[in-house]
Amino acid sequence: MATEVAGRRVVPWLDQALLAGLLVAAGAIHFSIAIGETALWLTLAVWAGSLTAKRERPQAPPFFLPLLVYVGISLVATAFSIDRMQSLGATKQMLLYLVVPATYSIASGRRAHTMWMVIITVGAISAIIGVIEYGVLNYDSLGQRPRGTLGHYMTYSGLLMLVVCSVAARLLYERRDWIWPALVMPALVVALALTFTRSAWVGACVGVGLLLLLRDLRLFGILPVMAALFIAVAPTALTERAYSMFNLRDPTNRDRLAMVQAGSAIVKRYPLTGVGPNVVHEVYPNYRQSSAVDQTPPHLHNVPLQIAAERGLPALGIWLWFVATAAVGLWRRFRSDRSRYLAAAGLGALAAMLAAGFFEYNFGDSEFLVTLLILLTLPWAAIRTTT
Repeated sequence: MATEVAGRRVVPWLDQALLAGLLVAAGAIHFSIAIGETALWLTLAVWAGSLTAKRERPQAPPFFLPLLVYVGISLVATAFSIDRMQSLGATKQMLLYLVVPATYSIASGRRAHTMWMVIITVGAISAIIGVIEYGVLNYDSLGQRPRGTLGHYMTYSGLLMLVVCSVAARLLYERRDWIWPALVMPALVVALALTFTRSAWVGACVGVGLLLLLRDLRLFGILPVMAALFIAVAPTALTERAYSMFNLRDPTNRDRLAMVQAGSAIVKRYPLTGVGPNVVHEVYPNYRQSSAVDQTPPHLHNVPLQIAAERGLPALGIWLWFVATAAVGLWRRFRSDRSRYLAAAGLGALAAMLAAGFFEYNFGDSEFLVTLLILLTLPWAAIRTTT
């Protein structure tokens, strides 16, 4: 039997199944990309089929339009790629953008808050696993970093960064049900610190710092206090890692600068369509600087530069349109006082992504991308009527 929900016909069991699938995908992505993506693809397929059967058009927040245009220009870049087959294989990741209209439709109303709770809960579990890896399994050096159950520490730290910003938003902007977020926050912060990942540290500081500024300018003073506390109590390896951010002789820092120079040269040579998605690593040796440490990096460790190099300057402009549209929309949702903490979580996550993205190509990481897009969509989904 079908019922009317938010002006659309809903079959209750199917609606519940779609919600369950989306919750599983959002949670499992923190532990296994295979399980998370499988659940997501199944959910998207069933959701698309239900829309077709009911002859309904999918709806989405305003920032989805720039993403669609970004897909289009990426396909143009693929057509002009110097390695079309390699680029064509990379474009399948853009199908993950469909998580935006799916979340907007499926996780509407109070379900948005449920999905947020699932994300921070599985994030907390993942954080505990990382702490155990550090303290028990000796994942305590740059060569062996905590990574939870994921394949790479950069993905792990990026997800922790997003969850830290989300929990901070809840604690700052929601008075109800704050006990669980307050309990998981220490584990999240400790696990993030133990990843040795400086880009995620910077992103978390920027995201949380923005939230503190929006709440009360005086609260921004918490960050220097936390930094001093970190230096005072953290293991020597972590404090040395923090100090290395300001050391231009650090091999990683020198390599990042070399990538900027090489990437700028690639953009200058291919300004309109780039070299093609997922092809930068193939041409990098031709533009590599003598100061480079990594001879063939998988990407340029910089989101704007990577986009410009592989898809062209027009694609970068469209991506910035997406960022600006999301930021303006989240700000309006934040000012409306409806589901304010979700809008704050989106703003914090977006700021963290941008800050960390100057040092890591996080927008190209599937697990990170899915979680980010869900967090950006939830403020709009929450204001949809479900009863």
